[in-house]
Amino acid sequence: MRAIDAGILVCNECHELNPRDDADPKPFCSRCGASLHARRPNSIVRTWALLITAMILYIPANVLPIMTVSTLGQGSPDTIMSGVITLMQHGMIPIAAVVFTASILVPTFKLVGIALLLYSIQRHQPLSARQRIIMYRFIEFIGRWSMLDIFVIAILVAVVNFGRIANVEPNLGAVAFAAVVILTMFAALTFDPRLIWDNTESDDDND
Repeated sequence: MRAIDAGILVCNECHELNPRDDADPKPFCSRCGASLHARRPNSIVRTWALLITAMILYIPANVLPIMTVSTLGQGSPDTIMSGVITLMQHGMIPIAAVVFTASILVPTFKLVGIALLLYSIQRHQPLSARQRIIMYRFIEFIGRWSMLDIFVIAILVAVVNFGRIANVEPNLGAVAFAAVVILTMFAALTFDPRLIWDNTESDDDND
């Protein structure tokens, strides 16, 4: 049974359980005074807006150079993929695999996964509530690892600064990639996972 079926509203701010009063059109939390809603207002619309923006920025994040490494005054800008290829050519396959996973696979999975969740809920696609919630939890878990590339670039820019001998400069691709990561994290936060269970009966997943 869902909390809403039992006449309980969960505060989105402090998670206090409040009994629902049908006579009160604008209920407030008894603990913190925040407005109570059965579901987060405009959750799907806000999540789609953040997700579409992240998808648009995902193109320049992969096309534009993410950083430029200069040695003895010479260097060329690298995109995420060209950086992975360069690492592989120098025999650093484990590092290349980590960068490829954190910078290519994880953001792509998050974009596709959140879009699939939204589409399946809106269109009542044959995807069980258990499958959806596992996907949602996995998206939340891997979200933090998407910032690995940005952390590496920030450390390199701060540490490798020896003038013409060796220097690392961030490029516009890094800004676009950071925006993609932040937007997908916000998209996962604005999505209300309780909407998954609202579709349980229509998905014939009543266990």
